[in-house]
Amino acid sequence: MAAAMLLAGCFQPLYGDRTISGGPDLRSALSGIEVAEIRAAANTPEARMAVPIQNDLRFNFTGGSGAGRATHRLVIQISGSRAVVSATNVTGLPFIENFTLAATYSLVDLATNKPVLTGRATTTVSYDPSGTQRYARITGMQDAERRAAKVIADNVTTRLSSYFVSGG
Repeated sequence: MAAAMLLAGCFQPLYGDRTISGGPDLRSALSGIEVAEIRAAANTPEARMAVPIQNDLRFNFTGGSGAGRATHRLVIQISGSRAVVSATNVTGLPFIENFTLAATYSLVDLATNKPVLTGRATTTVSYDPSGTQRYARITGMQDAERRAAKVIADNVTTRLSSYFVSGG
């Protein structure tokens, strides 16, 4: 019981407004991240996902309020791929496909212009491309892309949060 009481003072909520060490809270640290434009070739799935990823990251970092003074820049490269998981025996058309989105990111300290954190995030989402209606197939594919983009943005946010909480 005594050990639990001693360790209770060491607990720091991830999104708390104060830190144990007295440094800036996580929200302040994240709001200082400038998200660089994600470059992608026109008319590709990556181009469709670049802006939603940037917007999700900006919202995750600021909570919808204004950004703080930029202290870091986040540079991201993304790539996507599709794979047929299962196809019908009769027609050979796919009825389950996976969309995999991979992102490589680098957090650059603006004071030194050197990367302080690099990483890779990957997600795979499934969707049903079957059916004879072209619009339904395209909509299902784009919904899978949007879901993958959100997962990547949340994953990168969590990793950057961990970096700042650990004293990065």
